[in-house]
Amino acid sequence: MMQEKIFDFFASFGFSPKILILLLGALPVTELRASIPIGILVLKQTAKAAFFFSVLGNILPIAPVYFLLNPVSKKLSNTRFMRRFFEWLFKRARAHAGIVEKYEAIGLMLFVAVPLPGTGVWTGAIIASLLRMRFAPTFIAASAGVIIAAVIVTALTLFGKSTFM
Repeated sequence: MMQEKIFDFFASFGFSPKILILLLGALPVTELRASIPIGILVLKQTAKAAFFFSVLGNILPIAPVYFLLNPVSKKLSNTRFMRRFFEWLFKRARAHAGIVEKYEAIGLMLFVAVPLPGTGVWTGAIIASLLRMRFAPTFIAASAGVIIAAVIVTALTLFGKSTFM
């Protein structure tokens, strides 16, 4: 499983458990759907620590994704491979944008709050950037969605219904 390989890669650097949780929470492939269960079940951290560092890590990418997506995609789209990648990425994001287009910040919060593959803060920030939503409401809504998702994933993990394992 890709999430396990990513965990093994970062663990090989000897990072502390809390830094590992933060890093896994920040990555688009893992986000907190993996960082909370790994933090609690594999790294044997308290639910409180796994929750905190996962939320912190998951909130970190909001501003860079929001502000850098357009300039980076324009700059890198000079090559065929990168142009196709960004076309795929934007098409995928637009396919998920319905609730965000309709309900704006509340829709973004709900979209990010659902801890399922294809949702989350990375896709949410991409959608907000593509829709040219203002940053402050984007950041607040995405952060609230992250906290809701973290509550759900933590509860599922503690009650034996991990979203990762």
